[in-house]
Order: sequence, then C-alpha cells, then structure tokens
Amino acid sequence: MSKRINAKHKIDRRVGENIWGRPKSPYNARETRPGQHGQRKGKVSDYGLQLMAKQKLKGYYGNITERQFSRIYKDALRKKGNTSQNLIGLLESRLDALVYRAKFVPTIFAARQFVNHGHILVNGRRVNIASYSVKPGDVVEVRERSRNMGLVLEAVSLPERDVPDYLSVDHSKMTASYVRVPQLEEVPYPVRMEPNLVVEFYSS
Repeated sequence: MSKRINAKHKIDRRVGENIWGRPKSPYNARETRPGQHGQRKGKVSDYGLQLMAKQKLKGYYGNITERQFSRIYKDALRKKGNTSQNLIGLLESRLDALVYRAKFVPTIFAARQFVNHGHILVNGRRVNIASYSVKPGDVVEVRERSRNMGLVLEAVSLPERDVPDYLSVDHSKMTASYVRVPQLEEVPYPVRMEPNLVVEFYSS
C-alpha cells in the first residue's frame, strides 16, 4: 500500500486548483502553493505544464504511486485508439474510482480504504483490491452489513457531486452497474484535466 508523505489537503494548493471541488478545500481560502515561495509566479515551461497536468490527474485518484500511474499509462498506450481517452478510461475503471463515482463514500481516499477493508462486492464476490479493473456490465455493491456506516450515509447525501451517466446507481440497494467506459468529456472532474499533456510528458 502506498504511503502519502505530504498531507492530502495540500494537494490542491500544490497543483493550484481545488481538484475535487470540495467546499472545505484549503485552496478556497488561500490560492497559493505551499512553502516559503508559494506566492511566486513566473512563466511555466512546456515540461512544467506537462508535469503539472500529470500530477493533477494522478493526485485526483488518490494514493496512486508514480510506478502505478506509469504502468496505467503504458497500458493506455498499448490499447487501440486515442491514448488520452484510453488513460481516462483505465483510471475510471478502477474499483475505487467507481465506488467514489457512485457516491458510496465521500472521498477517493475513503474509497480506497473502503475497498481494502472488504466492504465491496463485484458481481456478488468480495473484492478488496482498489486497483481492480471493473468491466462494462459488472455490478458493484456495498455489502449489506456495511450499508449503514456513517461515511456511506454521508456520501449519499452529498449535494456537490452527481452520479455520471456511465454508471447506473440504485442507492436504495447500494448497487452500481458500470454501463460503459466513459469519454473524457463525460467524467465529472471539477477542474479541467488535460490527459493529452500527460501523454506528452511520458512520450517526451
């Protein structure tokens, strides 16, 4: 399991955006990057833009290490079609991402922990691997004994997030069917993601 050295609430300030759209993000109150020279601004190189795009996309999905993210990119590169779209599709097909999208938990970090602790079933079988790749047609559900947990009830009631169209969710049964692999424009990122710059970063 990966370890995040820096506090996750600093990610927003580091990348310069409220990437999860959270009302309590520290970026809402202080739009500077952390550190002594956080206020300095200057022209950013092409490499800098590509690096920031990569860090923003990787950070959005929580505790993904650089090695894991690089492997996902390589898988996207091997697949037929547009590499940028493939990258987004692979990230959104992760089990922890779908648990988060379905509003079973309030944050992507909670989704990873929720899956790891065995609260999720895929097609009726318990899966405790956050990076598990869900296929279109698969049904993801919260185990019956886990449905009244506080964080689950909190997530369902969150007003700032909508369930995207590529999931069919029934919160009365706490089930979510993965309808299809999404296109970039279908994914409800609160900020603009630029996977094309991520592709440029790894291919340069």
